[in-house]
Amino acid sequence: MFILILTCGVELILQAADYGLIGSVRWRALAYQYGAFWVGLLDNWRPNYPAQPWVMFVTHQGLHASLAHLAGNMLILVLVGRILVERVGQGWFAAIYLISGIGGGLGFALLTNSTQPMVGASGALFGLVGAWKWQDWFFSAQQGFNRRSLVLDVFGLIVLNALFWFIQDGQLAWEAHLGGFLTGWLAATLVIPRKGPEAT
Repeated sequence: MFILILTCGVELILQAADYGLIGSVRWRALAYQYGAFWVGLLDNWRPNYPAQPWVMFVTHQGLHASLAHLAGNMLILVLVGRILVERVGQGWFAAIYLISGIGGGLGFALLTNSTQPMVGASGALFGLVGAWKWQDWFFSAQQGFNRRSLVLDVFGLIVLNALFWFIQDGQLAWEAHLGGFLTGWLAATLVIPRKGPEAT
């Protein structure tokens, strides 16, 4: 809930500033300048403050490009978040979210050629999906179930990313999605209980 409130709060403040209701219309540009993920800062660009090349791995997760971008991400957070909170608790859920967001930034840094800033919680959210799917994968093997549906789920995510990348004319950070998914999958192997539900 805290993640939801914080992320929505940031975008609502920036929206209000965009429309001149509070502060300055420059607030969004400044937020991106200081908090977005800029790959060039890992190379030879001069940061706005000394820790920016490291801090941006976290801060980009709290910024979004629009209300629609925010709404889509927060819907996924609510739907997938409920599943994981029930399975691992609030603490581990928050840890997976944060670590996956960092992994999303790393994936973006390693795979993109873009000089544009990257914002959004998608890397963290794909990490939650990765953690969820890892647990399903583990329990399917443990209980002797067919994993075909899980493979189809992952394939569906790939197709969905390709579709949105095409619709948005390449303005989709699929690299962050991939990095987040893999990080969440790996993190889940360490933190998600390996004991399946007991029969009653």
